[in-house]
Amino acid sequence: MVEAVKAVRGRINKLLSVNGTRTVDSFHKELGRLMWDYCGMERSEEGLRKALTRIRELKKEFWSDVKVLGTNEELNQALERAGRVADFFELGELMCIDALVRRESCGGHFRVESQTADGEALRDDDEFAYVSAWEFAGDDRRPILHKEPLVYEYVELKQRSYK
Repeated sequence: MVEAVKAVRGRINKLLSVNGTRTVDSFHKELGRLMWDYCGMERSEEGLRKALTRIRELKKEFWSDVKVLGTNEELNQALERAGRVADFFELGELMCIDALVRRESCGGHFRVESQTADGEALRDDDEFAYVSAWEFAGDDRRPILHKEPLVYEYVELKQRSYK
């Protein structure tokens, strides 16, 4: 517990001491745009790789150029928001990694590389009928994928068509 408290205090002190030129909101908006453009409903391997590169760059920029007003001595909503946005970089990166691994069109997500000749979403149930659980492996290390197979007793998996 002492280590956890020390880590949190270190993170708070770092956020308050950067004293950069960009607002937390500007980082949040840029990250949101990246996620929408490249990891949204329509995805491609090229776009996901581009997003991963930019998210990692943006995360570094955040930790060297963010400006968080106020102190840690009282309620500080700017500091709270900065902490959430810092977490969003990790979440966004993980979402892109997961989307890269899942090379199929399924649910609400359409992989450009995974479509029928008619342009419909193409499922790959033989390879992707599982639930993903990602394990944090440490800073700057690739997360570990754990798979839990989906077993259907009463539902038959079928290719969806909107035509």
